[in-house]
Amino acid sequence: MSAFTDIRAFLRDNPDAVKVEVTAVDGSTPREQGAWMLVSPTALFLTIGGGQLEYMAIDHARGMMRDGKEADGISIPLGPEIGQCCGGRVGLGFHRLDEALIEDLVRELDQQFAEQPHVYLFGAGHVGSALARTLTLLPVRTVLVDTRADELEHAPVEVETCLTAVPESIVREAPPGSAFVVLTHDHSLDFLIVSEALGRADAAYVGMIGSKSKRATFKSWYLKQDGGSEPVFDRLICPIGKGDLKDKRPAVIASLVAAEIIEALGNIDTKSESAEEAATAG
Repeated sequence: MSAFTDIRAFLRDNPDAVKVEVTAVDGSTPREQGAWMLVSPTALFLTIGGGQLEYMAIDHARGMMRDGKEADGISIPLGPEIGQCCGGRVGLGFHRLDEALIEDLVRELDQQFAEQPHVYLFGAGHVGSALARTLTLLPVRTVLVDTRADELEHAPVEVETCLTAVPESIVREAPPGSAFVVLTHDHSLDFLIVSEALGRADAAYVGMIGSKSKRATFKSWYLKQDGGSEPVFDRLICPIGKGDLKDKRPAVIASLVAAEIIEALGNIDTKSESAEEAATAG
């Protein structure tokens, strides 16, 4: 489980804490209604947006603990008087953690984790490991796949790994809406996995590391030998992490590709919401 959802470790080390929740928003605000964080006397878990708003919330929560209060609420204008210029207003609710509330929060984050989109990284080399490490900071479930056990041994500890001699089979078993990033040590293996991924019409993202010439070589093979079509091939992102930067350091590539993946996953969510709205309207 990623750091994003590791509430159990926080609660183990911080049994006395306050849940701070955004209960109302009006105008421009850092976070949406329902966003929450936990505040203990010495630590924090998650965020309600940072800045002066969060400093005030933390101070209020710790004051509650010192005074022995169980629940409270405040409304904060986000204007010059507190050093913020959002212009909106935020209502905050404060509740001391008890057994029932802890169960609710753990259940909520477990559900969020279960619903996180899957990102499959094929290849645990320098770029694959860097990308896996970057994705641990994001709300996705990352699986690092390789045919080489020794490479997976160096994977970031927070990342789920999969050792398999048939990596293309992982593509077939992936849930709908998954992202596939192919960065293996072998071009022919890359082509095999990408071909399998392009066969998933429900994939959110299919990317392959490489140059424009590698893309052209794969296109020729895919259309002639594998019987693929131009519209399907056009879904392939290669080179990945496209942009004006020419920096090829793994960490830099990882940052660019992570942004590309999150944007693709966000577009899937937006399309789903639009479809639901259209169905409701109909």
